[in-house]
Amino acid sequence: MSDAPKKNHFIHPRYWPTWLAITGMRVSAWLPWRVKLALGKSVGLLAWRFAKRRRQITETNIRLCFPELDEEAQAQLVKDSFIANGIGIFETATGWCRDPEHMRHRVTFKGQEHMARVEEAGKGALIIGIHFSTLDLGGALHSLFFPADVVYRPHDNALFEQFMTRARNGIFGTSIDRHDLRGVVRRIKGGHHVWYSPDQDFGRDASVFAPFFGIEAASIKLTGKIARMTGAPVMPLIFHRNPDNTTYSLEYLPALENYPSGDEVADATRINQVIEQAIRRSPEQYLWMHRRFKTRPNRDDPKIYDV
Repeated sequence: MSDAPKKNHFIHPRYWPTWLAITGMRVSAWLPWRVKLALGKSVGLLAWRFAKRRRQITETNIRLCFPELDEEAQAQLVKDSFIANGIGIFETATGWCRDPEHMRHRVTFKGQEHMARVEEAGKGALIIGIHFSTLDLGGALHSLFFPADVVYRPHDNALFEQFMTRARNGIFGTSIDRHDLRGVVRRIKGGHHVWYSPDQDFGRDASVFAPFFGIEAASIKLTGKIARMTGAPVMPLIFHRNPDNTTYSLEYLPALENYPSGDEVADATRINQVIEQAIRRSPEQYLWMHRRFKTRPNRDDPKIYDV
């Protein structure tokens, strides 16, 4: 089918805001680094002040996950999280719209030997990514060292979906719909690495309940299933912006041993522990705006979020 009808379709006025957003991302990707940081901080502070629903979700998550912090420290972490995610918009634009080679001098890559052993064995790996604000820039910088496919959730906006998919396909080998289990298995069995982020609430049917920051959370059981079906090593990957706000650290941890175990709850608990440990390194950079505890263990349990 020709792309012409789609292009004509995207001329419709309802897509004009999307075109404006795409143009803004393309332009912002080429701004000087200090300007990106300043604009990102401003966007984050505006969202912190005016995006009340997301702020309430973030406040609830921070209160639940960091009870050891006093109210002032929790409030500061909420604010810092919005700032980090504001900067993350410009990091994403950079990752999608620029050649990652221009960022090579900004990244320190640790644990390459763990992935190198997997490649020497000719295997495909299941890479455990995490929803940090730096996620898409991390994917771009990862491509400087190792190729990988990515599992993603298609965007509801058709124009932005097209833009996002093309951008990610320029970074990764193939973008795979998160519902396409066969596609994931086929790529891994074919020797490809697949980047997969199992740290969100996808509902009761897709999950088991396992502790996350000490709270029973709906945790995706597909991770163990993919590992079992493919025999792939499961490789945790940690990616953070460093405190200087100009450089990044990307680190592979060793492949998980004796995983999967055959116990879905134990396997989900183990993945959650890896993710939690990574978050604690730079907690402000995590996507706390997501309703991580939306699905409760029992259907009649009180809701955690008021929004």
